[in-house]
Amino acid sequence: MAKPKHTAAGRKGNAPASLSPNKNEKFVFEQNMEAEETPEQSEGEKKQQDWEKKRQTFITRTIWTFVMIAGFFIAMFSGHIYIIGLVTAIQIVSFKEVINIANKKPQGEKEQKPAPRFTKQLSWYFLATTMYFLYGESVIYYFKHILLVDKVLLPLANHHRFISFTLYVMGFVFFVGTLRKDTYKLQFVHFAWTHMALYLIVVQAHFVMNNIFEGMIWFFLPASLVITNDIFAYVCGITFGRTQLIKLSPKKTVEGFLGAWICTIIFGFFMTNVLMRYKYFICPVNDLGSNVLTGLECVPNSVFIPQPYSLELIGLDKTFYVEPMQLHILSFATFASLIAPFGGFFASGLKRSFQIKDFGESIPGHGGITDRMDCQFIMGFFAYMYYHSFIAVYKANVGDIIETVINGLTVDEQFEVVRGLSKYLHNQGVVSDTILDCLVTELKR
Repeated sequence: MAKPKHTAAGRKGNAPASLSPNKNEKFVFEQNMEAEETPEQSEGEKKQQDWEKKRQTFITRTIWTFVMIAGFFIAMFSGHIYIIGLVTAIQIVSFKEVINIANKKPQGEKEQKPAPRFTKQLSWYFLATTMYFLYGESVIYYFKHILLVDKVLLPLANHHRFISFTLYVMGFVFFVGTLRKDTYKLQFVHFAWTHMALYLIVVQAHFVMNNIFEGMIWFFLPASLVITNDIFAYVCGITFGRTQLIKLSPKKTVEGFLGAWICTIIFGFFMTNVLMRYKYFICPVNDLGSNVLTGLECVPNSVFIPQPYSLELIGLDKTFYVEPMQLHILSFATFASLIAPFGGFFASGLKRSFQIKDFGESIPGHGGITDRMDCQFIMGFFAYMYYHSFIAVYKANVGDIIETVINGLTVDEQFEVVRGLSKYLHNQGVVSDTILDCLVTELKR
């Protein structure tokens, strides 16, 4: 009797051909069940992996949040020089992150020829020259009483702007000299991108640094208002949010926007009341070596001294006392709530145009430094402009007088000033006869 032939199809099938129909059906059924279970298991594993990833991101983000807060307060209480160093580091890293975006090719664009060798390095040269100019301006303005009496630093201070201009022109000439026919567009994109970053980051950071010199409160208060507004915008948004605010940030709501404004004003009022009690915060810096332990001494600005305000305009015959700063804080809180967030929206639009999520990975769990500072730069710029427009008191200081004597008088006239001041101090009992005679004798030579 001939044996049944096993076809190739039977050998390659899911079940051997020798199996009975019932066994065959059972085998196929079990395979189908396994095939149906596999997607469910993979979906469950995927959800588990996503949850673990979110959990790890949350832990990392929380840890680094506390690290940043601790580092900020340590720098602030250690002294003005440390907080200036922190601002400097932030602006350099932010500049690096923004410049790196220029090197990214948006999806869909053709590959371009690489830029000349020194194109990227030239961006850092322009950063160095800009920082030299801006930092020098600040140091000369606030510490001219030290610089203008130093033999080495005096020429640098007197010719600072021309030196800065010369350095910039050298970079400009070098840029033009390295232009290549096949990379014109790419080189000019780098040039424009560099100058945009210098203006939006470095120049605005310069004003933030000047705020520190004017008093720590003008740096800390604006920064804390932006952070507070960001927190309450999130809280109010998830609690009351219904209406979308702007298409660039779909999660931002009108209710969260306005709710955060009210909460920021309340926070600013109470925080100002606390900071005004400490001269370390309200006094301009005159010694970069000072810290929270050594403290600072000064005559407080009148905005920190209670002033009488009448309610006659609203028909009430009453007068109350409040520090003018408590009223100025309304402007600061309003800008931090209604205008500063648009710095963040601007950054969001920039990232979307290059199809990236974050500016960088400088802070684990948070993205780049620029992602955290996008609102702070414009807020610090506003604080500087508002302070010098409505709050600052301008009066002659030692640095201004020394600058006038050095740059505006001849050597003989300078001698006359010293002799006259010496006689005045002698008559006040501050300078002894011996010192006066010595000064007069030396100045006659």
